[in-house]
Amino acid sequence: MAATHTLEVQTTKRSELLDITAQVGALVRSSGVKDGLCTVFCPHTTGAITINENADPDVKDDLLAALERIVPNRGFKHAEGNSDSHVKTSLVGPSVTILIEGGALRLGTWQGLYFCEFDGPRRRKVWVQVLP
Repeated sequence: MAATHTLEVQTTKRSELLDITAQVGALVRSSGVKDGLCTVFCPHTTGAITINENADPDVKDDLLAALERIVPNRGFKHAEGNSDSHVKTSLVGPSVTILIEGGALRLGTWQGLYFCEFDGPRRRKVWVQVLP
């Protein structure tokens, strides 16, 4: 039977990537599921989930800089002033699904799981569901 867990993350900048690999991995281990799927979902319209390199911290900075070049915070109609954050969230996406094998996340050697903040700082939720 699947259970949904809630992780809470605190961001400190308007845009940042937080590595949540260890927290999600711990939920998978505690679930007892040996082989299955893990879905990680962000229920916010200005936050996203992605998988990317976690060996070199410059990759996170480069990704954020590229998204800022693609979608600068100007020229939008939305009165709250965060339309760029909504667009970035749509480009990155609200969720990922990761294979579980041997009771652990099946990520590539250099991969990590990230919560992407595009309108912080804020306290955010991430929902994690582990399926056998």
